[in-house]
Amino acid sequence: MSAVKPYKISIPQAKLDRLKAKLAAADFPDELEGSGWAYGAPLQDVKRIAKYWHDSFDWRKAEAELNALPQYTTTIKLDGFDDIDLHFVHAKSPNPGAIPLLFCHGWPGSFDEIQKMLPLLLDGGKDHPSFDVIAPSMPNYGFSSIVRQPGFGSRQTAEVFQELMVDVLGYTEYVTQGGDIGYAVTRYLGYLYPQNCKASHYNFPQPEEPSETHFPELAKIYQETPRTEAELKGFERSQWFEKEGRGYYLEHATKPQTLGYSLTDSPVGLLAWIYEKLHDWTDDYPWTEYEVCKWISIYWFSTPGPLASLWVYYDTLHTKDETRALVRSAYLKDIKIGCTKFPKELVVRPALWNKTLGNLVFNKAYDHGGHFAAFETPKELAGDLREMFGKDGGAYGVVEGKSGYT
Repeated sequence: MSAVKPYKISIPQAKLDRLKAKLAAADFPDELEGSGWAYGAPLQDVKRIAKYWHDSFDWRKAEAELNALPQYTTTIKLDGFDDIDLHFVHAKSPNPGAIPLLFCHGWPGSFDEIQKMLPLLLDGGKDHPSFDVIAPSMPNYGFSSIVRQPGFGSRQTAEVFQELMVDVLGYTEYVTQGGDIGYAVTRYLGYLYPQNCKASHYNFPQPEEPSETHFPELAKIYQETPRTEAELKGFERSQWFEKEGRGYYLEHATKPQTLGYSLTDSPVGLLAWIYEKLHDWTDDYPWTEYEVCKWISIYWFSTPGPLASLWVYYDTLHTKDETRALVRSAYLKDIKIGCTKFPKELVVRPALWNKTLGNLVFNKAYDHGGHFAAFETPKELAGDLREMFGKDGGAYGVVEGKSGYT
């Protein structure tokens, strides 16, 4: 079993000084008059935030906030790859019967997305379940190490997380929560390791439409049921993303190295690339300049650097994996599944379709919220986990000896 070592983030002052120098020397492009957000992140917004990043943002304050989280590292070995130094948050509830919950982030997120939910998840034991929360930085993200060998995709991330949960931390049974790339990772965990991963909650469910050959009974119900206003708006949101918002994915999944030079050399380039998503993928969330700069700084100061976070897209798409299509469409009958739908998610599909994903025991939709659920709507997401794993929930008692109650 690999050793677990306490970890604190400590960025050298020289790196902070270099960031300031790069921001001070930044050149900005022109933009078309009145273009707003149509062409991407507006010039005045990027200039304003870049100026704040240079003049006012206090990384040491942000670093102290991050270091208030109980962080650790361990070494994970995976065949075909160099040893991975995995960084993770491991926040334990005072309740010895707390449910082990693995939180899986995506791009452009990080382990820090869990911070707002932690007090809600650790608390409990009498009126609602409590959780032990494990939130890793995916390899190539945050303060985990870089993976230099090609072929490290969503499946390999799941294999690393499985080793962390079972072999390193000793949780022989656990549950998961994930969105974005984290959705793919937790799908793999439920598919490959149902003896350990007992339940999964998704805030970015990606079900396929029922048809005559794919869940015909559900297809008949769906065809005979009029579309709701929320469903129609969901289709509109999905069409918008396909036509206007998906360009980043195509670049990440085809030529990430080319983009990586700009993201690595220019903090303003990194800011614009990610800030556009923070704006477009949320439901009018009132971002503060401090929040944006803290979010971007985690990528700028990350151990692997900003480019490495893009490789998972290419490797997932290009690495031969017979299980990838199966995992996407598989009916996971051996674990409990929960789904939460937010209207400003990137792809918003009818809640009925979620029944194709597996043994669905929780299925909820909100009239507000977007892609970064843990950060944007932490009370709602934590409440859904409490409900799903609570005494009246469909996933109550799935982890043997860990009901979440005292």
